[in-house]
Amino acid sequence: MKKFLKKHELKLRFLFAGGFNTLVGLSTYPILYFALKTFHLHYMVILVLNHSICVPIAYITNKYLVFRTRGNHLKEFLRFSSFYSIYFLANLLLMPLMVEVAGMHPALTQVIIGIGIIASSFLWHSKITFAPGK
Repeated sequence: MKKFLKKHELKLRFLFAGGFNTLVGLSTYPILYFALKTFHLHYMVILVLNHSICVPIAYITNKYLVFRTRGNHLKEFLRFSSFYSIYFLANLLLMPLMVEVAGMHPALTQVIIGIGIIASSFLWHSKITFAPGK
């Protein structure tokens, strides 16, 4: 068992941090949506707020808990953000389609879109964001 844990330690840390970040990401949007309802903010404005909160939290957990890199804060954050910028742009396109055309609730839409992030983020972050230097 120790051999298995040692061999898969990075992936296990990523799963733990990913679970935490997923929980934060999937819960923050509905919390903001319902908490800010009295301000009559458009659901897309809440999406921008959500993104602005969740990306730095995810960066911190990945940098310090998963990949445990030192230094390179700006370089890694820019790489990290570039991954989430791609998803954010997709989100900006998909969310209005799912809400306005398909009639889905914005909070449910975010859960569905958020699942797509999980599938590819480990590869991006391990190969690009926090890749060991040459």
